[in-house]
Amino acid sequence: MFAIFKRELKAYFTSPLGYVFLAIFYAFSGLFFYIFSLSVGSTDISSVFLMMFMVLMVFVPLLTMRLLSEDKKQKTDQLILTAPVSLLSIVMGKFLAAYAIFAIGVAVMPVYGFVMSTFATVSWLPIWGNTVGLLLLGGIFVSIGLFISSLTENQMIAAIGGFFINLMILLMNTLKSALPNGFLQDVLSSISVYSRYSEITSGIFSLSSLIFFVSVIFIFLFLTVRVLEKRRWA
Repeated sequence: MFAIFKRELKAYFTSPLGYVFLAIFYAFSGLFFYIFSLSVGSTDISSVFLMMFMVLMVFVPLLTMRLLSEDKKQKTDQLILTAPVSLLSIVMGKFLAAYAIFAIGVAVMPVYGFVMSTFATVSWLPIWGNTVGLLLLGGIFVSIGLFISSLTENQMIAAIGGFFINLMILLMNTLKSALPNGFLQDVLSSISVYSRYSEITSGIFSLSSLIFFVSVIFIFLFLTVRVLEKRRWA
């Protein structure tokens, strides 16, 4: 797993992809920080984290589009699939490499807290809570992107597919809001990634939300392993 992780992580920095993703992350988070915090003299940066949902649902699929589709296109996937390593190790190595790039981007978020502390008293608990929430959200987006990448050899299709699934996640929240109060709305609310993430950005961090995010990540990683397992024995 570590060898795959190291290879994939290196690939992000030997191509423009890793740098482009981080540049986009820093540019948008910095812009939102200026608009919602610095320009109005506010220490509440929950809106920054909430707005990053929209940015990441678009750009994380670009980060993950090559993870498995490139191997399939270059016909190197069979070498990996027949190597003396478990499929779970392959999937986790690739997942953690993309997630490491994402985490490097997220590392800038607490820095904004230090910037605010130079002119106001900052409450650090919401900042750290939002940062953890963003890391959990990133785990879901990366696992979805990895799963879609396992289904095709075309990187662009993998990126579009990942974005489409992420868009469905957002639209689920819109559908929930359009429904009358009742059982169906409660069900959609409980499985809505956006609703769960919005709660975290509002300062509501529950054990159930943590379990939910980790479970969704696990489901998509499991599905990715199943896809590779099917290809290994095809």
